[in-house]
Amino acid sequence: MTQHCAQPRLYVALDFPDRNKAEALVDQLDPTECGLKVGKELFTRAGPEYVRSLVDRGFPVFLDLKFHDIPHTVAQACRAACDLGVSLVNVHASGGRAMLVAAREAIPLGDTSPALIAVTILTSMAEADLIEVGVDRPLAGQVNALARLAKDAGLDGVVCSAWEAADMRTIFTQTAPVIVTPGIRLAGSALDDQSRVMTPEEAIAAGATSIVVGRPICRAPNPAAVAHAIAECIRDR
Repeated sequence: MTQHCAQPRLYVALDFPDRNKAEALVDQLDPTECGLKVGKELFTRAGPEYVRSLVDRGFPVFLDLKFHDIPHTVAQACRAACDLGVSLVNVHASGGRAMLVAAREAIPLGDTSPALIAVTILTSMAEADLIEVGVDRPLAGQVNALARLAKDAGLDGVVCSAWEAADMRTIFTQTAPVIVTPGIRLAGSALDDQSRVMTPEEAIAAGATSIVVGRPICRAPNPAAVAHAIAECIRDR
């Protein structure tokens, strides 16, 4: 039995303040070329029914809410995400083993179920940031430790920087791991608030199975053309 539903190579981040602005982009995108990532801001403003509407339009949806709470609460949130029909759900690995196991048990296994992945270290964080919050392990070591914890708890993969994707492949060795990398920037584009970035081609070559692209698409004069070009350049990699 397949562990989870198939994942698109490209998720486009709908990092917009309201549904109308998101729809202006979604109307230009092709669900056969990309999925859509819905994060905290848009979900809080537009709600679960908007997520369901995107699924009904044929888009794979990454519900990027990074659940991190007591095990029971996270399990219930994961069940609610399944009811929306999304393709990808994430939790914070730093929530601990009991929380990760509860999340895994809440999402059934099968080729129509969402993949469940863990956030290791946010791509906006550098080593100095870890030290400031009391983590004295080197950044790479902390990422690997949290990834192993997620693997032991039965999760399907991780969200990580493309710089850590190769290491994640050595930890998640199952047939269809899910290694999702945000912090993707096109060659020559601004870094914005990201610290550890790669181009789409570099990220896939490094071991990512899906990439998340936001501002380079959303802020482009022709977002659909940029999304199509990215999808084409990583399709067969």
